[in-house]
Amino acid sequence: MLEFKTVKIDVPEGCNVILGSAHFIKTVEDLYEALVNSVPGIKFGIGFCEASGPCLVRHEGNDEALRRLAAEKAFELSCGHSFIIYIKGAYPINVLDKIRNVPEVCTIHAATANPIEVVIVETDQGRGIIGVIDGFKSKGIETEQDIKSRREFLRKIGYKLSSA
Repeated sequence: MLEFKTVKIDVPEGCNVILGSAHFIKTVEDLYEALVNSVPGIKFGIGFCEASGPCLVRHEGNDEALRRLAAEKAFELSCGHSFIIYIKGAYPINVLDKIRNVPEVCTIHAATANPIEVVIVETDQGRGIIGVIDGFKSKGIETEQDIKSRREFLRKIGYKLSSA
């Protein structure tokens, strides 16, 4: 049996989602420590699919609603050793280095505020992530006005120095 499926992941308003793969039961606790130590006041929930033994969805977090959402979405994915993190009060750019430095983390598939579709394959053995559709199809090439707007936005949210 070989079957392709997609799982839609809608990102709640004010949140971002990070989807990745790891390899060990302690991943969920190590990801918790990486996140809580990255940004003061960050709120998050983590769901981690265990791929051996009891094959449970392990979950942690410091926001109960995000923790529950992450656990439920991880269970819907049910892809061996994958994890999903919902964050609020921070952007992926603030935490990705910490997450990548967790020894168990193998791959980051997506880090976004966009809705995503996870393309998975299922066999008799289990499921795996083969790709991610992040957001929407491109509609055009930015104009000079779009460039100006992009640069202004980055300065407005504090990611670039304001021009003097």
